Parts: sequence; structure tokens; C-alpha cells
Amino acid sequence: MVEVLNNKKVLTKGNYAIANAAVIAGCDCYFGYPITPQSEIGEFMSGKMQELNRGYVSAESELAAINMCIGACATGKKAMTSSSSCAIALMQEGLSYATSDELPVVVISVMRGGPGLGNIFPSQGDYNQATIGGGDGDYKVIVLSPSTVQEAVDLTYKTFHLAHKYRNPAMLLADGLLGQMMEPVEFGEYPYKDFDHSSWALSGAKGRKQRIIRSYSPVEAPQCDHIRHLFDKYKQMEENEVMFEEFWTEDADLIVTSFGSLSRNVKAAIKQLRAKGLKIGFFRPITLFPFPNKRVQELANKTKKFLAIEVNMGQMVRDVRLAVNGKIPVEFYGKPVGSWPSVEELAEAIEREVK
Repeated sequence: MVEVLNNKKVLTKGNYAIANAAVIAGCDCYFGYPITPQSEIGEFMSGKMQELNRGYVSAESELAAINMCIGACATGKKAMTSSSSCAIALMQEGLSYATSDELPVVVISVMRGGPGLGNIFPSQGDYNQATIGGGDGDYKVIVLSPSTVQEAVDLTYKTFHLAHKYRNPAMLLADGLLGQMMEPVEFGEYPYKDFDHSSWALSGAKGRKQRIIRSYSPVEAPQCDHIRHLFDKYKQMEENEVMFEEFWTEDADLIVTSFGSLSRNVKAAIKQLRAKGLKIGFFRPITLFPFPNKRVQELANKTKKFLAIEVNMGQMVRDVRLAVNGKIPVEFYGKPVGSWPSVEELAEAIEREVK
């Protein structure tokens, strides 16, 4: 029997923590396909969801899993899938459909090395996949990125909340390192109120006018209106849901940006350099979409340079540059895939940008 570790502080692996948080958040249905390094999520759900008499299917493919989520969410249920990198790539069409259908699909993406099948090493190479997407048309997926196992729990709750608040797919973007590491975690009650979906969910007509959920729109004007409506929601997200972490930015000559669990090493390196008297600040977007453009623009008026550090060949740096809009230089340091750069390596790379 799998225990839901509610209101207990325990030492647990990142993937198990995310799965446990999803159960506490009230996930009604889980549809997944096993792939390293996130397979423990499906393992946990296979026991706990059946024990709680909730929906669980080990789908025949990633395409099946995302489309099962679409069907379940169309009835107003909390449905979730999880996968990794090359498998999330197969879900892009479904995410485009779910966005157009305004369905609160929750996706857990635990990044591994790419491109293609790649390998099981940790990576941050799916930033573009998550924030830009590979489906058709104009659409956005809400994306949250944790840096610790505790934050993975808290942001799993938040991912469910935002998906249902805005009726839009939402993704927790973790990485293989975070999914496999073990840390002390405290699970609390789900901190958000559930939303009433009775006005739009498909539940059988039962004497009322029928409801139709579909992405196909054969007439130009209604489709244009629908897309404008979606972008009005994205604007609301940008105004109300942006999350970030920062410190030592007020007097910084250089501000270092990073996301996800890599930020732990980056912060340690900055603290070492601050102890040497170097004025370096730190900025971490927690919401990758909506990206904290406004705050980055403000910081660009205070500092001399940004340095984006990522375990990829330069993806988030593009959003930093767009936000800075040419006011000051934005540099990049990274590696394609694999173990995170050490604190010492990062400190050397950051110090080179100061000199």
C-alpha cells in the first residue's frame, strides 16, 4: 500500500514528492507512459490512485495519455499526465488542442538529455519545448519550474490551481536531477479552493441545452475572437501570476539568471563571490510562462550586465534578451547536457564576466 504523506515531513525522492502532491491536490485521473527519469511518478500513481478508487491508466503511448487527459478534463475532472522530453514532444499536438478547448490539463515534464531520444542524463534542454511549444497555432501553456523538492510539491499544487483557474494547460517543468534527488519535504493540505466547472463541463445534457467542446472553427471571425480571448487570459496571467526569486540585485553590477535546480549551484557560487566583495545579484524566474518580463526590465535599468546560466545551449537567455531589449549586454554560459557545473566552475565563469 502506498501512503499519502499528508501533514508529515519526510525524506523522499522528487518524483514521489510530485506524485504525492498531485494526489493531495485532488487529481482524479492519471494517464501516463513510463519513461526515465520520471517513471516513479507513474509507479506511485499506479498504487495510490487505484487504492483511492480514482482513475489510473498506463497508456499505450504518449499520444493516448494526453488525449485521455483531454477527455477527462472535458468533464471538469482534475487530470494529469507525466513524461519526459522526447515523450513530451509527442504530446505537443494534444496540448495545442487542450489550449484551444480551454481544458485544465496538468503535465509533469521531467527533463532528460536530447535532442531526439538523447539519454537519461539531466538537462534543461526543454525550456523552449515548454514555453514556446511544438503544437500548431497561437497558444501558451503555463509553466512553473521548481529548484528544490519542497518547491516541487508547492508548485505541483500551484500547477493544478492555475490550470483550473484559467482553464488552460499547465506544466511543472522539473529535471532528471530534481526527480531523482532526495530531500526533506513537508506535505500540507492543498491550499487552494476548487473551481466550479458546472457551467461548461460535459456531464450529459439532462434536459439542458447541449454543450460542445471543440477546437475546430470553420468560420474566420469566431476563430479570431476565440484566439483574442485566449490572449486576454495570457495577459491576465502576466499581470497576476508571475513568480520569481531574487537577492542582492539592488547594488549589483552583474545579475546572474538561471532556472530550476541548477539555481542551487548558481546561488552558492554568487555567495562565494559576494564574500570576495564582488557586486553580483541573482534572479530566478519561477514562472517560465508567464515570464517575469517587467521585473527583468526594471533590473536592466539598475545593473550593467546579465549573465544567463543554463544546462543547454542557450534557451532562457532568449527571453532575458527580449525583456532587456538591448539596454545592456546579456551573456550566456552553459553546457549541453549532463551533471550540473560545480560551484567552483560557476564561480569562475561568473567572475570572468565581472572583469
